[in-house]
Amino acid sequence: MNFPNEPRKDPATGPARQGAAPGERPVPTVIQIERGLVVAAVVIVAVLIAFVAAGGFYVRRAQHAPAPGAERLSVDLSRIGISKPGPLRIDYRRLDRRMRELAAERSVVGVAIVTIENGQISFARGYGVTTDGPEGRPVDAHTVFRWASVSKGVAATLLVKMAEERKLSLRDPVSRWAPSLKLPKDAQNVATIDNLLSQSLGIWKNAYDQDLEDGHDPKEIRSRLNQIPLLCPPGKCYSYQNIAYDAASEAAENAGHESYAALTREQLFGPLGMQSATTTREGLMSSPNWARPHAGRRELKVAEAYYRTPAAGGVNSSIIDLGLWMRAQMGEAPLVLSPRVLRELHSPRIRTFSIHRQRELDQSLKEASYGLGWRIWHYQGRQVIGHRGAVAGYRSLIIFDPLLKAGVGMLWNSQAVEPTGVQLEVLDMLYNLPFKDWLELEK
Repeated sequence: MNFPNEPRKDPATGPARQGAAPGERPVPTVIQIERGLVVAAVVIVAVLIAFVAAGGFYVRRAQHAPAPGAERLSVDLSRIGISKPGPLRIDYRRLDRRMRELAAERSVVGVAIVTIENGQISFARGYGVTTDGPEGRPVDAHTVFRWASVSKGVAATLLVKMAEERKLSLRDPVSRWAPSLKLPKDAQNVATIDNLLSQSLGIWKNAYDQDLEDGHDPKEIRSRLNQIPLLCPPGKCYSYQNIAYDAASEAAENAGHESYAALTREQLFGPLGMQSATTTREGLMSSPNWARPHAGRRELKVAEAYYRTPAAGGVNSSIIDLGLWMRAQMGEAPLVLSPRVLRELHSPRIRTFSIHRQRELDQSLKEASYGLGWRIWHYQGRQVIGHRGAVAGYRSLIIFDPLLKAGVGMLWNSQAVEPTGVQLEVLDMLYNLPFKDWLELEK
């Protein structure tokens, strides 16, 4: 029996709480504990969310905070989708000042530079003008230049990527995929795609380049490379080539069943977001913002010759796209270039040498070797990877430290040698070395 003034008892939970409103069912003790735990959990989660939100805001601020000199960038880097933070070693104010001093040199018309730190584009800017005349406009990060022989890395990357897809093998004889190439003693049946891309076919350096510049068809020239002596068996010595190297574009077309221009666009430039990159003379000259070639301050006509050997020297792009290319070679675009592809490209195949007197800059890049379309050196005890290029009126370079994921690329529209010094000034900053005037502007 229940009495009117006595709290009811619940057989499951015991006495009801005192002071309960008439008709209100009391809350069991277990449920009270569970509700308390839920409230505590909600509070903790809210605190964590607030903490993460604050931290996320800080990280975003840190990632997008401009490095010294970043206010001078002529491109919105946030559009590229790069967000990896890390310590910055390059003094961008000093770099900007040195570039301004370089651009003031009489031998330099226009020049563009891109740097990467921690796998991200950290600086991109143009200096000087597109042409030394009334039609000249300031060079910016979107001005298109020629890559010249830096293009060789594109051909090698394409073929190694095709080998990964089993469309060909790097061990295949060159003759299987590029029948126009004829070597002394039928060595084209022994030389492999690997030998082709590592500049170790065994024939004389720059064979018949002059014939190409005189207007001859590159396939016709390749068909008579068997008329020159074989210096060594394929794979046994280094000998730099252009016309022979362009057998790579022929091999790519035969294995990929498309034009070289289409293959590079579909397999590399497009997936990497390199919107300005092309492989033809028309691609350069149809750009709304392109740098004209110069000898001294005299404007030249755009030479056609090495566009007819696109694997050796046909690529054009802005400095931003060169930066995207460098990022990919550092391993920052693994869905396009796998670690396996990069290992093949950057593994030394053959030691290289120069028969010419070298400047101090070149002497400082030691233990030189050639991989597949890429040069490998050691600078200050660290391995660096890169390439340089030169065609009439244009020069180019790229060099990076694959472990630091840092490097520099440059394009310029003259035949000046001074800009090559920038690469070591940037590396010195990356390695915290004392300043040295590699540009030789203080002489």
